[in-house]
This record gives sequence, structure tokens and C-alpha cells, in this order.
Amino acid sequence: MVLKVGFIGLGRMGLPMSYRLLQAGFDLTVQNRSQGKVNEIAGAGANPAYTAAQVTKKCDVVLTCLPDVATSEEIFLGEDGVVENARPGQILVDTSTVGIGTSKACAAASESKGARFLDAPISGGIERAADGTLTIMAGGPKDAYDTALPIFEAIGATVRYMGPTGTGTVAKLVNQLLVGIHSVAAAEAMLLGAKSGADPAMIFEVVNSGWGQSFMLGRNAPVMLDRDFEGVRTQVKVFQKDMGLIQDLIRDLGMTAPGADLAYQMVNQAVEKGFGEMDPAAIVLPLEEQAGYRIKKRP
Repeated sequence: MVLKVGFIGLGRMGLPMSYRLLQAGFDLTVQNRSQGKVNEIAGAGANPAYTAAQVTKKCDVVLTCLPDVATSEEIFLGEDGVVENARPGQILVDTSTVGIGTSKACAAASESKGARFLDAPISGGIERAADGTLTIMAGGPKDAYDTALPIFEAIGATVRYMGPTGTGTVAKLVNQLLVGIHSVAAAEAMLLGAKSGADPAMIFEVVNSGWGQSFMLGRNAPVMLDRDFEGVRTQVKVFQKDMGLIQDLIRDLGMTAPGADLAYQMVNQAVEKGFGEMDPAAIVLPLEEQAGYRIKKRP
């Protein structure tokens, strides 16, 4: 039996993920706040819906990819939302980046309706969403994960069951912690090398082939060198939200995490400077202001 799959949230990540599911042969129903994207993918064969309730009533598995905690809670837990319209045996999946409390609340509410909930956040960016090679980290009932696995495999190359409810969310927050810290480190390193007189392009080439390499250096250094900070792929404000969720988790655990604190401070500084809509590599811009020097390619 081909699963009837619903997808709510056709943003930067959700739309290409939905196309992958459609290409994999799933009977797909989609819904988004702006109807233009629904109409676009409906032209490729998806079934259009106008509300989360319509998606939930029609589908066996419902996935969401939403921009923030408030939207996830509204779509899942709000009036006439996903949970209110859920039925026994249904599988509800949130691929958004939220806090553990949100994931557990959605799971508990789902269970009260006889449905099963998976927190299954994603990592990889829009490029990997488009080619179906995302990393997916799922927490929740194992039987629900096993049923949803063919769906995950249509959109992800690294798909892992992390354990009980909340463990997928934890894995994503750990990922984002490293993303934040490595982004700050990449900005500092590139600026340090450039202001010291070295060719920043050469610094990037050499360091990214040694022990100092990181995915975020590989991603952000070209953005800094090209001065192309337009927030097309993602934005600083998204990382501000994620680093805030990490701060919440750190406080709940009674930990100290100086690297997380610094990354959160740097992201907040970039947003306060008016760079929130820009690419995450723009966290280098306040550092450049303080240093009185801009990273630039040599002629």
C-alpha cells in the first residue's frame, strides 16, 4: 500500500522536500500559508489543501517543516490543528527545529488521540533538501519510525533513529550548537588571516585541507570572500532562534557552556546590527567593524 503523505510548510526546506516525496511516488497532499507554493507543486502532481485539518484528515503520515516554535505549536496543538484532527494509528512528524518541551508536548497530545508523534529534525540546507540527501534524526516510537522510514529515505541520505521522544530534537540542537560555534570560529579565523596580511582565499584553501577544516568554514568562507551576504539559503535570525533554544536546554540541565554563550552573543550582535535577514556568514560583519578591516579577495 502506498502511504498517503501530507506535508505542511512549503518554505525554503519544505518545498524541495515535498518535491522529493512526489518524485518518489507518494500520494502527496500539501498545505502552506501562502497558496502560491501550493499551486506550484500541485501543478507537478501534488494534491492541494487549504488547512492543516484537511491534510490531517486525508493522510496516513503528516509531516511539517515550520519556521519557529510558535508556528509548530500552533499547527500541532492549536484549534483545528493537526492533533485535534488526528486519528488512532496516524503518524505525525515534525521536521522543524524546536525545543524538547515542544516535542514532548506534541507527543503527549498525539498519544491522547491514539496517534504517534516523531520529532525528526533535518540538517543539510536547501541544496541537500533538493537532492534528497538531508540528515534526519528521529525520536519517538520505534514502530512509527519504521513505518515512516521509506518517507525519510526519499528525502534523506543519513537517516537515524535516535531513541525516545525528544532525542531527535536533542541531536539537532547539538548539531546547531556546533554550527554556531564553528561559524564564529570561521569568521574570526578568516578575519585574523586577512588583516594580518595573508591572502584570505589562500588561507581558506590551505586551512580547509588541514585539521582546521570544518563544514561551516567551507560554507561561510566563500560567502565572506565574495561579499555575497544575501540571505537566500538561510538567515542569521534562524540561527538566533536555534541558539536561543540551546540556551534554554543548557539552563534546564544546569550546565555551563561558554562556547554556546559566545555563539549566542555573536548571533545576537549581528541581528542587533541589522544583519538578521542576511546569510549566517554575516556574523563576520560586526567583527569587521570592530577590526576596521574587511575581508576581500585580492586582485
